[in-house]
Amino acid sequence: MSMITRLHYFNCVVETGSISQASRVFDVQPSSISRQLIALEKELGISLLNRTTRNIGLTEAGLTYYQYSQRIVSELDEAHRAVNDLQQNPKGSLKVSMTVGFGESSVLPLIPAFMSQFPDIKIELELTERVIDLVEDNVDIAIRSGRLPDSNLIARKLADNNFLLCSSPQYLAEHGSPSGPENLTDFDCISYGYAGWRDWYLMDNKPEKLSIHGGVTVNSVNGQKQLLLNHAGLALMPLWAVREELKNGSLIHLLDQHIFSPYESLSSTYALYLNRELISPKIRVFLDYLKDHLD
Repeated sequence: MSMITRLHYFNCVVETGSISQASRVFDVQPSSISRQLIALEKELGISLLNRTTRNIGLTEAGLTYYQYSQRIVSELDEAHRAVNDLQQNPKGSLKVSMTVGFGESSVLPLIPAFMSQFPDIKIELELTERVIDLVEDNVDIAIRSGRLPDSNLIARKLADNNFLLCSSPQYLAEHGSPSGPENLTDFDCISYGYAGWRDWYLMDNKPEKLSIHGGVTVNSVNGQKQLLLNHAGLALMPLWAVREELKNGSLIHLLDQHIFSPYESLSSTYALYLNRELISPKIRVFLDYLKDHLD
């Protein structure tokens, strides 16, 4: 029997003045309540109740214990109400860590409308390329490319990366366009500086590492895009990062009959969160909102 149940029994006996009355409240045998009260007194090493054949009263120690017990049970009931309220109404602080490129291109534009729909959620956003620990960094959701090797995390796919070979019209006018993946060595190729993503692969069949002429290396997707827009060369860019530039013509999609990747497998961007039996409502509504509104 849990201590909380004993406290509930004790409080009810004090308030009704009768074990039989308390037994009817909890729908248990009077003998069961008596056993729990005796066990409570034995554990404390002091009598809490004065028992007579006609009524039950509190000892001095019992009165002190009842005052604390009331507060404990009241606080616990309030905690249950607060948690149930959170389940019904998403609220509280939500900390989200995301990569700079995906965050600035895809997530940040959605935040104002999300906050308008869920005004009781306070959002803290961290844009970083570093690998974070959700527990140590007190992060609710981490948005990253690929899955983290941690069995305590759940990964929910938000978008395929779909890397495209891109360049600016001015660069192509000055240097020409590649006729195929085999002659990329004739062009300035901008590489992504993140470890494990610096090479270029042709993914048409099995992954084939390409020979390229390395011009500039930069460790952010937005850095690559700025170099492209300023006519520095060619780069592999995720579709979500260059969708608007492709629409307005400031960037051109090259060799669109081929599939490319900066890594030897195709990748997606995921939202990662801790594997819990019950997902917090604030996490659930944020993930649902992203999934519904990302292109």
